[in-house]
Amino acid sequence: MGRLTSFVALFFVAALLLSSARADWPERPINMVVMYAPGGGTDIVLRALATEMSRSTGWVINVTNRTGASGALATRYVLNKRPDGYTLLGASNFNKYARIVGGVDTRPWTDWYFMQAAYGIGSWSVRPDSPFQSFQDLMETARQESNELTISTSGAGGQVHEMAAIIAQVTGLNLKYVPYAGGQVATLAGLNGEVDIAGGGVHEHIRLIDSGDLVPLMQTGTTDIVTTTGKVIPTVSNFVPQIRDRLPLNGPYTIGVRRDTPIEVIWAIEEAFFTAVQSSAFEEVVRQRNIFVDVMVGENADRRAAELEVITATIFEELGIPGARTTEELGLPETKDFDRWWPPSDYAPLTRNP
Repeated sequence: MGRLTSFVALFFVAALLLSSARADWPERPINMVVMYAPGGGTDIVLRALATEMSRSTGWVINVTNRTGASGALATRYVLNKRPDGYTLLGASNFNKYARIVGGVDTRPWTDWYFMQAAYGIGSWSVRPDSPFQSFQDLMETARQESNELTISTSGAGGQVHEMAAIIAQVTGLNLKYVPYAGGQVATLAGLNGEVDIAGGGVHEHIRLIDSGDLVPLMQTGTTDIVTTTGKVIPTVSNFVPQIRDRLPLNGPYTIGVRRDTPIEVIWAIEEAFFTAVQSSAFEEVVRQRNIFVDVMVGENADRRAAELEVITATIFEELGIPGARTTEELGLPETKDFDRWWPPSDYAPLTRNP
């Protein structure tokens, strides 16, 4: 009995020490690993989040970029770290591409806890000396010629690639996708004349459009956007009405925490996240770049992560994207069956009182 009493006493002491340690978390800097290059939408939004989270809590949050394989390299890096909350994943699209085209066997709704902060809208632009000065020019040329047009993307199989492939499928445009390490780099490739069309996001193009260095062809929002200098970035639905039901084509920006991280740490990060996205400084950063605050966490975020994987895997299969895994290979339902499938039998939401 004495040994049992001693064991119980030691257990409670250890539990108290662990509780105290978590209450004092973090005791050292946090590293947020962004999966795309500096200067792009994902990087801009997550750096702004990190800054505001640090400001409200006093935490030190360092942001580093680890690009490649549509987010798979950053994902592997974070997965190889201890699940203690000190290494966060700075992602877009709930990291859906890593499993579909990056070969990483990790599922967003069972292995991660994602917090969505905002989303950006896709954009196509060209240099002022381009023979295409509007999306209509592009369409008319495509009808008359079978030339392959090059478009820069934020990576093979990534969001810009996906949006461009959807538009190409609907319009019949013959596109060659040229991958870069992020939306900002893809934009610069178009600016430098390395491709016919600069793919990216409105947030990456808008300042270059205002300065006259790029000419807007279209964006994937539901309505036209008017810049501060009065220039119009038209919605693609003006030219392709049949795509209207798919709009907006956008990319959400998210923070990913390992789901096996201590639950108290996850809630501490989420509380800091909520404070950050509600701050006027964060709202101003995204507003200036035509990025839209859109917060989603918990079961809604888990469901959205699964739904996006299903939609994208289906689209990539239809488009024949090289190396993309099918819904069957991923153990996912067909798009039409998603509502009946969700939640899958192995899904368990995180709760504050588990």
